[in-house]
Amino acid sequence: MVSTAQHLTDLAATLVTRGHDVTVITSDRGYDDPAQRFARREYFRGVRIIRIPSLSLGKKNRWRRAFNFGSFLLLCSLRLLTLRRFDVVIALTSPPLISFLAALFVRLRGGRFCFWVMDLNPDEAIAAGWLDENSLTTRLLQHMLNYSLHQATCTIVLDRFMKERVVAKGIDAERIAVVPPWAHDDKVAYSGAGREAFRQKHGLSDKFVVMYSGNHSPCHPLDTLLDATLAIKPHSEIVFCFVGGGSEQVKVREFAARHGLKNVMCLPYQPLSDLSGSLSAADLHVVVMGDEFVGIVHPCKVYNIMSIGAPALYIGPQPSHVSDISSQHGKFFLTRHGDVEGVTAAILEARKLQQRQPIFSFSKQILLPQFVGLIEQDVRDFSRLTRLDPEIL
Repeated sequence: MVSTAQHLTDLAATLVTRGHDVTVITSDRGYDDPAQRFARREYFRGVRIIRIPSLSLGKKNRWRRAFNFGSFLLLCSLRLLTLRRFDVVIALTSPPLISFLAALFVRLRGGRFCFWVMDLNPDEAIAAGWLDENSLTTRLLQHMLNYSLHQATCTIVLDRFMKERVVAKGIDAERIAVVPPWAHDDKVAYSGAGREAFRQKHGLSDKFVVMYSGNHSPCHPLDTLLDATLAIKPHSEIVFCFVGGGSEQVKVREFAARHGLKNVMCLPYQPLSDLSGSLSAADLHVVVMGDEFVGIVHPCKVYNIMSIGAPALYIGPQPSHVSDISSQHGKFFLTRHGDVEGVTAAILEARKLQQRQPIFSFSKQILLPQFVGLIEQDVRDFSRLTRLDPEIL
């Protein structure tokens, strides 16, 4: 359902088609619905999947999340001890600091470690106010992150701001590659039929639809957009559609109920097979980033928005990766948090836009081969090194 899982699936399946043997270790629970359970063992498109159980205490507070993550990391550690050596181990950043386990596993078993940095923790937790920057816990977590970064033979980050943060932690810039997460343009494209089907299903046929689609996280504060729904309330033809999940979607529902808003709709995550229709249904997409999160998290939803050619409203700090993109491609309205008047004006202005123009600068066909190439080059470098010095094995 979520973006990181979709990108990992693309990578793993592509590696299989190139003749590699791929094993994935992940959770057996649904991301947004922990009650949803998946098979503990499965082969999917040639990828061997091992799923690990964990606690499911909900996401109402950070302590529940910590226990959830902790239980997964503990059981994952035990499972890793039973696995053989791999030539390359790739770690993402969800759950936080899973990369530390990957670095230890490679240290124990051998091979190469590729760190795919989707976000930075504990930096994210500090920026969100969940951790005190000077606490013992934070220092320990920073040490774990730094260990992961220093052990990685290849670190892949998502934008130039993230690279700057990683370099500031003492990592050689030459060991860091910037590869943005690709659009799923092989599956997601503008669909007139899908647009009409989605709009009819949800009573949006005669509406101007402003859509926020994706994870509703404290890293992407929606307060300014929600305040704009109040300002636009008299415009009954404009509807705000919040699609996805995460802890902050509850706040959206509560805000709409508290203010009696009929122009706000909340829907769950849409399957990838239905994503063309749901994204095409929007007349204006919204991308949000918290002021403190530049270089810590990445607004990957922007790429599918660009691939369907829809205009986008950005609420967040500048400069950022989104403002970088905006300087190269049009159809972006740039606003800042707290600027309700500017957001409202942008939404009303967007109603005048008619033409859609897909942008494929971040196509899967371009970026995925680059990513695979980095991994395969890492393997070749390691093979050449071990031939020169057998003691490394």
